[in-house]
Amino acid sequence: MPAAPLRKDAARNWHRIVEVGRRLVDEGTPIQLNDVARAASVGVATVYRHFPTPEALLETVATPGLEALVAHAERALSGGDPLTTLRDFLFAAADAQITDASISPVFAAPVNALPHVGELKERLAVLFGKLLDQARAAGVIDPGVTQADMVPLMCGVAFAATVHPATGTEDRAATARRYLTFLLEGLRTRA
Repeated sequence: MPAAPLRKDAARNWHRIVEVGRRLVDEGTPIQLNDVARAASVGVATVYRHFPTPEALLETVATPGLEALVAHAERALSGGDPLTTLRDFLFAAADAQITDASISPVFAAPVNALPHVGELKERLAVLFGKLLDQARAAGVIDPGVTQADMVPLMCGVAFAATVHPATGTEDRAATARRYLTFLLEGLRTRA
């Protein structure tokens, strides 16, 4: 929701626009703001007033998923076995990429349309770094594994699970978790 409170009609329009954006993302349809206006039954100027670019709407659609990942990482840092907490966070991140089509393009975007999304992405990077540091410090993963190594590996897991001939999102999410388990076993330190 926008930072400043909106009038009832403006809030209703904002929600309708976001719902249409969510549907388009879920369908794999590129967001075109004129099409969003038509589908939301609002004027084009109304859409542009709330979302000046398609990227701003996409980031708004992705925000709940990003916030959930931040919350998951914060809980993971509160304790537990370092390998288990790292694994559980990576499972959550893979699930988010597989089940929410807005997450991957927002992660991949070099520039953020919304400051809040930039803050969420930065916070996630910091929290993930801390989870990785904990696992390295506990000696449960190879000390040479870096955060820079993990980002493309996670993208690869999500891509591999997405192109897997699964029949639905749940199957792809299970495939991503299976691939991620293989990956994590390869990262573990050996006696």
